[in-house]
Amino acid sequence: MPPPGGASAPPPERVAADPLSAPVDVAVIGAGLVGLATARALLERRPGLRLVVLEREDAIAAHQSGHNSGVIHTGIYYAPGSLKARLCREGRVLLEAYLEEKGIPFARPGKLIVALTEDELPRLATLEERARANGVEGLESVGPERIRELEPYASGLRALWSPRAGIVDFRQVAHAYADDVRMSGGLIETGREVTGIEQRAREIVLATSRGALVARNAIACGGLWADRLAALSGETGPTAPRIVPFRGDYYTLTPDARHLVRGLIYPVPDPRFPFLGVHLTKRIDGAVWAGPNAVLAFARDGYRRLDVRLTDLAATVSYPGFLRLAARYWRTGLAELWRDWSAAAFLREIRRYVPELRADQLVFGPSGVRAQALGRDGRLLDDFDLGGSERVLHVRNAPSPAATSSLAIGALLAETALGRFALG
Repeated sequence: MPPPGGASAPPPERVAADPLSAPVDVAVIGAGLVGLATARALLERRPGLRLVVLEREDAIAAHQSGHNSGVIHTGIYYAPGSLKARLCREGRVLLEAYLEEKGIPFARPGKLIVALTEDELPRLATLEERARANGVEGLESVGPERIRELEPYASGLRALWSPRAGIVDFRQVAHAYADDVRMSGGLIETGREVTGIEQRAREIVLATSRGALVARNAIACGGLWADRLAALSGETGPTAPRIVPFRGDYYTLTPDARHLVRGLIYPVPDPRFPFLGVHLTKRIDGAVWAGPNAVLAFARDGYRRLDVRLTDLAATVSYPGFLRLAARYWRTGLAELWRDWSAAAFLREIRRYVPELRADQLVFGPSGVRAQALGRDGRLLDDFDLGGSERVLHVRNAPSPAATSSLAIGALLAETALGRFALG
């Protein structure tokens, strides 16, 4: 019967069905470059797969994938036969083909790895052997004249020149991967943090900040939270690595100083650490970044010097592996910390490579946080670390060159998942 006044009742509102009310075949945890590349590779190999990517932040590529220098690495640094060496080499080829296909701007300004002192020359020679074993294309060992020809304002005794080293905006790459996932029928749920992983006989229940969902299988690409996701799925043994966050701060060169750097100028790295040292990077937009250093971050997403989350900090400083690392390298840590707070100390380091740079040509910022896996014995894990159980795969360590390698890592994880999961 019509309501008083003769007006007809409004039609009932249609409530859209929750696309995640039914179980999904695969849930990928983490919408950074590796997670999105993995989702993309799975959907490419199994069209029609019910797949969702879950991201804790409100946007994709919110951490390492969107806070890096944008370098496309060629594979110089990594131990021959390691996953890093293989996947960097394969990933660069795949990435460059993808960038060309999608029309994403990139360039190859080349990289100089510069030895400044006689005691660095043996390390440079060892690096050259490693690079040649890894098949780095176009590699040259060059002296001062060639250094000046390539980088007119740089100084050095000898250098390795890698002409195919490139630059790109990896945030733009991540968004292209995300578009591919959606076009292939995958869902990307941002603002949905995974807080629990319950493995049952034939399925996994994922507790999230926006309600539980059921998946038959899961692949965790959690970056800064990789160890916590592994612990949620029961991987808590004595050999399980812990993520320790290291913040890296950059300075940018003012526009009038950008001509001092044509491409990428790097130091000879310290073989004790998986960090590459403070370097100069010509960005795809023409800007030049100097950095990063490597200091302990007091929060896993602590991009500013005074960002502190007590639970994160307590978990780090109480971990036996961190205590062993700190005991061995406390002098190095203090030097990095001093250079982080002292612009003059940072400038002195950079001017070793580009002596004409002035203090008024450096502007502080931006910064990134590196997820570095650390063993209980105090050893920094250098290689990529992929593993997991029958129903859950984990990326436990994927620092640089994970961005360069993302398509190759995604392909490897997809093939592993197809071999391990019952995906039809």
